Amino acid sequence: MFVYSDNAATMPLSKEAFEAMLPFLRDNFGNASSVYGVAREASRALYGAREDVARALGAKPEEIYFTGGGTEADNWALKGTAEARRERGRHIITTAIEHHAVLHTAEYLGKQGYEITLLPVDELGRVTPEQVRAALRPDTILVSVMTANNEIGTIEPIREIAAVTRAHGALFHTDAVQAVGHIPMDVTDLGVDMLSLAGHKFGGPKGVGVLYIRKGVRITPLLHGGGHERGQRSGTENVAGAVGLAAALTHAVQTLPETEALVTARRARVIEQLSKIPFSRLTGDPVHRLPGNISFVFEAVEGESLVLGLDMVGVCASSGSACSSGSLDPSHVLLAIGLPHEVAHGSLRLTISENNTEEEIDYLIEQVTNTVTRSRRMSPLWNEEAQSPTERFWTPEIQRED
Repeated sequence: MFVYSDNAATMPLSKEAFEAMLPFLRDNFGNASSVYGVAREASRALYGAREDVARALGAKPEEIYFTGGGTEADNWALKGTAEARRERGRHIITTAIEHHAVLHTAEYLGKQGYEITLLPVDELGRVTPEQVRAALRPDTILVSVMTANNEIGTIEPIREIAAVTRAHGALFHTDAVQAVGHIPMDVTDLGVDMLSLAGHKFGGPKGVGVLYIRKGVRITPLLHGGGHERGQRSGTENVAGAVGLAAALTHAVQTLPETEALVTARRARVIEQLSKIPFSRLTGDPVHRLPGNISFVFEAVEGESLVLGLDMVGVCASSGSACSSGSLDPSHVLLAIGLPHEVAHGSLRLTISENNTEEEIDYLIEQVTNTVTRSRRMSPLWNEEAQSPTERFWTPEIQRED
């Protein structure tokens, strides 16, 4: 059996997205910035996609800017704000568990003379509005907190943090790449100034994303050239990508109540069964969590060996963030929630969707359990006779008390 359980890395292209894109890949190939007939058709399709995305997010069409993906959107939000507001201040606040698209951009800005505050999180990966309030300074120009973590699935109190930031006068950006299409998201209700998303995380194509910029907010363009996207993001428009993203997002939002309930129930069953594996721990918030996210650490197991072992039995999974695959360093997110290196190395992330059947869920549970058992038998850190780690580097009870 083949089970795809790495949907946080990318989801398969949805039927709705494929059908919407096809005419613009084959027949309607016009450049949306030209003036003749076939180009005007492409331009109308692009504006229609903009309207659809705005409707799905509770935004206005003129607040939607298409990008090359979530990473570009994050870079633009941080760098564009830093450049536009550098005379007001040079202090930026973010968290220790952000995606590298935010963390590495913040690090870059730190080398350009900006001061970066990285807020710590608790053992469930949560940051509080009180932490943000305490970190704000007169020269703070931007706060960036992700809506939901890509590794451990914890959902942050974005609405409350945005209110604190707005009262202070700083701009607020949220990386919502993992959240959009999977939990209800309304930019007006949340009160955010900027929001990033990526099409391939909810059934759209790869290589296209969106930065929502609230009307009245001014940031500097990241890309310069022919003045596309109303002068804010130059480059020939990816019409097929935008149309596919909009179709996938519209479908995801329309079916969200049904799919969220279905996926959450299946997620709960997997978590319940995998929690029975000795010396395992669920990472992330067990309640305020993305519907499809199942993230564990297993003592005396190497995460990469788990991923490879699961691949041999037809299960696609990841160890920590897919974007960090191949790195020998433990996940920065798992270290930030207090796990020691030895335990953080034994991480496994499963991310399911509505496409996973009950039969696949049963197989997933069975194969993860078997693969952990097999991996421990080969591990020098596992005492097979005692059925326990040879040395305990960490105990959950002590960690929670700390």
